[in-house]
Amino acid sequence: MQIVQRSSPNGIAAGQSGSTSQVDATGLKTAADTAAAPVTGSGSAAPLRRGLSNLDQPLQNDISGAQQAVDFLEQSAAQLRALKTELAGRLASRQQRDGQVEARLRQFNDTWRSRSEAAGGTLDPQLEFSSSEPAVQRFTVRGMSMANLRSGARETLAISLNGSAQNLRSLTLTPGLSDGEIVARFNQTLAPAGMSVSVNDAGELIFVAEEALFPAIREGFSVQGGGIRFPAGQLNRIKTEEQAPIITPEGWGASDVESIRRTLQQVMQALSHVEAALAKVNTALYEASHRAAAAMAEIDVAGIDEAALRFADVAKEPSYSNLLALNSALVGISRDRVVSLLRLSA
Repeated sequence: MQIVQRSSPNGIAAGQSGSTSQVDATGLKTAADTAAAPVTGSGSAAPLRRGLSNLDQPLQNDISGAQQAVDFLEQSAAQLRALKTELAGRLASRQQRDGQVEARLRQFNDTWRSRSEAAGGTLDPQLEFSSSEPAVQRFTVRGMSMANLRSGARETLAISLNGSAQNLRSLTLTPGLSDGEIVARFNQTLAPAGMSVSVNDAGELIFVAEEALFPAIREGFSVQGGGIRFPAGQLNRIKTEEQAPIITPEGWGASDVESIRRTLQQVMQALSHVEAALAKVNTALYEASHRAAAAMAEIDVAGIDEAALRFADVAKEPSYSNLLALNSALVGISRDRVVSLLRLSA
């Protein structure tokens, strides 16, 4: 039987645009189901099974986030190695090199300042990597030490993160609370704002907030107390002190031999930090890639099995639309090609 396919205005064979997909790996409905289905203007098809779009979003984020972090760290490492070479050469020759060292210092300073954006928010100022949570900033607040918080009578503290009297967050401190209980009360109060609290070895509270939100917190962190630990009355802005980044290139220089020597030492330390972070992120990328490969293998197997079942179902029901679907699906598939593919898998 010869099938004549007439061209439709859009260049697709008439009746083919909806029938070919009956036997492909997307698992669309059979011709009978398609005929019984109501006709809509959207003409939507079942989702395709192809590529990373079939992977769960967290896994895609893990891979893309790790890749962005790797790109940033590799660029930083390359610039630090070049800077190390220039500084060592300057010390050895004690000669000026037409501003080459200064140019490389500016280059890395610019690169480091772009860390958050370039790494997609996956690297915090300590080069700690996380693809599932935003980069964070750790900071302390003046007066928020265990020695101060444990002492005194009962007091209710109202905390504002932006200096506004709206959306105040309150907690009560009472005599006899342990350090753990004090930290727990701060965590319970600030958790809705996406913040967490811990205590360091010096007995100071360490606040953790999203790095992108910290500038507003730094300008607006205010506390209203009862006149015991903190002043009563209106909100009082309290100074915050952020944890210094693990690398501080803004303090590097090459104006004299001593500054060059000091900068060279700091560059070597920075390179060590970057390489350590790169090793961790590469491990995370390797693990995420293997999870993706395993997920894609499962998708491929499921797609093949489903396609085979659909093909068999369509072939059982003789009709023009089914024959057209089978004919379109088999275009370009010869016996020799199938045999060759089977030999490859043998």
